[in-house]
Amino acid sequence: MKAKILVLMLGLLALKGWSQPMTGSFTNSAVSRIPVGSPVGLMEKFTVSSLSGSISNVQVTLDITGGFNGNLYAYLVNPVGQLVVLLNRPGVTGSNPFGYSDAGMNITLDGLAVNNIHNYDSGSYSLRGTTWAADGRNIDPESAGSVFDAASTAANLSVYQNTAANGVWTFFIADLGAGGGTPNLNSVILSIITVPEPQSGALLGSGLTIIWLMRKRNRGFFAEKK
Repeated sequence: MKAKILVLMLGLLALKGWSQPMTGSFTNSAVSRIPVGSPVGLMEKFTVSSLSGSISNVQVTLDITGGFNGNLYAYLVNPVGQLVVLLNRPGVTGSNPFGYSDAGMNITLDGLAVNNIHNYDSGSYSLRGTTWAADGRNIDPESAGSVFDAASTAANLSVYQNTAANGVWTFFIADLGAGGGTPNLNSVILSIITVPEPQSGALLGSGLTIIWLMRKRNRGFFAEKK
């Protein structure tokens, strides 16, 4: 009975030492016009603090109205300079050099999502309240469509996993087309989920519990041998 109580106490100590995942959301909701046909674009900075541990996922929610989606180029840079390509002229391929003609989107780009926003298939999927993987094609947005077809999608939000969150994050978006109307950036939300490091008490409690269980198992094994 005493042994069972000891195991329970050690287990509770271990659980107490593990902190719950933390989520920080940082929003810019000031409506801004994205200059048409200009590489200057718009830049937003988010100062992230008080998020302990390492990143398990990053999400970017974009609310854009108007314009021509195939003209859009956007990226995100974390505090240590890692660049993720969020949008790179959606829909541009070898057979479609201009990209999708839809006007605007309200989507969440998620580091755990599978379906890539670059190939959302204009007219077949909703761009309102849906979740997508970031484009990830770290190539010149003025590249030929065939280059987009062959480009890697590795520069996606998953690169931020297991990195630190705190510091200044930079978001950039531009409209690189010559026409198609003027897009507006209504809001951008940066959400960062971190998993804090276990406290020393958790490691000690877990370690002692495992040692006790192993010793008990070994004693039982030798008792059976006898």
